[in-house]
Amino acid sequence: MKKTGTELTGVKEIARRANVSIGTVDRVIHNRNGVSEDTKNKINAIIEEMNFRPNKMASLLASRKILNFAILIPAVSGETDYWSYPLNGIKQAADEIRQFGVTIKYYFYDLNLKSSFHTAADELLKNEPDAVLMAPSFVEDSIDFAKKILELELPLVFINSDLPGQPGLTYIGPELYQSGKLAAQLISLAIQKQDKILTVNISTDLENNHHLLRKEQGFKSFFESSGNANKVVTLYINDTKFDAAEKTLLTALTAEAAIKAIFVTNSRVNVIAEILVKHKRTDILLVGYDFLKKNIDYLITGQITFLICQRPKEQGYLGVMALYKHLFKISEVEKSTYMPIDIITKENYRFYNG
Repeated sequence: MKKTGTELTGVKEIARRANVSIGTVDRVIHNRNGVSEDTKNKINAIIEEMNFRPNKMASLLASRKILNFAILIPAVSGETDYWSYPLNGIKQAADEIRQFGVTIKYYFYDLNLKSSFHTAADELLKNEPDAVLMAPSFVEDSIDFAKKILELELPLVFINSDLPGQPGLTYIGPELYQSGKLAAQLISLAIQKQDKILTVNISTDLENNHHLLRKEQGFKSFFESSGNANKVVTLYINDTKFDAAEKTLLTALTAEAAIKAIFVTNSRVNVIAEILVKHKRTDILLVGYDFLKKNIDYLITGQITFLICQRPKEQGYLGVMALYKHLFKISEVEKSTYMPIDIITKENYRFYNG
């Protein structure tokens, strides 16, 4: 069935104008219960104004089989609630497309336990999904899994981080290298010529954390291009427990007294902030990632100066919608959609909707 893109775009435009979900519009179009009289009247008025004819949509819905989308992402943990944001976006998209015969199954893995990735990935494959959205973390393992998905000729979407050399349907997330360069530029504006900068990567599997290393590369390249590469000292923390991270960081700060700024390549910047507060190191400028409650708390008090945010909720939402548009032949999907790189400070965090 051709030309469904225009029809679905019409439904989305009606939903936007009425400030409701596309599911609500669908219920009004097909005279289903669950919509207030005022909302129904508003939607019908917009349908009339747009001269929208929904009969084609009805036949489209009737012709579709049930499709199962599989979601493979890290679980929310006590260390970071970052993954609650893309999950919320995924659930929002799931609610909007459920009436088109799409079901979504979730497979979660522990960022600190590689074996949990294999368990979740194996379970996913057993259930034979029609499409897959994944957030890769353990690079080599994620590449092996992605190859299996592509061999099955299933559409595959990456969010949060891409995978080197893997031709999925699309990647939706930050441009990692440029994100690191932006962090470097922010820090360069606030330090003196003689100051040094510490780049901190915190992860249990640093060698396989492609997205952290790409940010680090972008960060270093900024100073290399200006002839100041010796300003940057790199610290790898592969034990994410607080006591271990504290010991490793304090050792580095003792060894390099000239360190006046720290760049943390992921959302665990609040761990570094907590250590600095505990040891009264308020003289160090701190930059990290993500609009999380713990991070915002330290942003408000001034221990974190800048947070770089990459709209994780939108990544999850757009990832599911990319699979939907592709399988329903609504529109072509771009090979990559880069999220804006947002700079958050204590002055503007109240107005940010990441």
